[in-house]
Amino acid sequence: MAYLTCKNLTLGYEGHAIVSDLNFKVGKGDYLCIVGENGTGKSTLIKTLLHLQDAISGEVMVGDGLKAYEVGYLPQQTVVQKDFPATVEEIVLSGTLAKCGWRPFYSKVEKRMAEEKMKKMDVWNFRKSCYRNLSGGQQQRTLLARALCATSKVILLDEPVTGLDPKVTAEFYQVTKDLNEEGIAVIMVSHDVQALTYATHILYMDQRDSFYGTKEEYMNSDKWKLFKNTEKDRIGGEKK
Repeated sequence: MAYLTCKNLTLGYEGHAIVSDLNFKVGKGDYLCIVGENGTGKSTLIKTLLHLQDAISGEVMVGDGLKAYEVGYLPQQTVVQKDFPATVEEIVLSGTLAKCGWRPFYSKVEKRMAEEKMKKMDVWNFRKSCYRNLSGGQQQRTLLARALCATSKVILLDEPVTGLDPKVTAEFYQVTKDLNEEGIAVIMVSHDVQALTYATHILYMDQRDSFYGTKEEYMNSDKWKLFKNTEKDRIGGEKK
């Protein structure tokens, strides 16, 4: 069974539907890229997968040993988050909070886990540094280490390369590719065409006619042409 299975999902607010009839699944080794124009419900889907918001109708089912809270999450960064006055170690450790239960302290197990993930993400040498003093790439690696403390099965990344330069973006994509090859399922929301290179599956969100399939199926669909043209227009507008 898949880690996550979404069946006939209708998403929205206060009974008003934004997108309907979403059907997709994510299993071990999958790399799902979620794309689509603004306003098609991508942020609402993220909140639903994280159990921060209920669907209007339909189901989100977890399986294959995944617990509902075991989805590691790397949010899209805001200016406030980038200026957060905490150390790298404190931020990464906070990813183990769900494992702490009611304990008001971190155990040796959680501290060892945080150390392991910091070393894996190459931020161990910065563990005592203030998060806001790091480069954009180091901040994203720190947040990825935090997400990995929460789960070893599924990570959800929301526009993770926004604001990063091309070199750091390529490095970040390579990190996520390596994690995926280790068996971690990756769910990435992105406007970046480059992100599709690493995907095994694509969810193109549209208010009336969404698409879910393999990368190959998507590349042969009209949805790919629409997304590619929309992205070209967006980049052209930013350069003006």
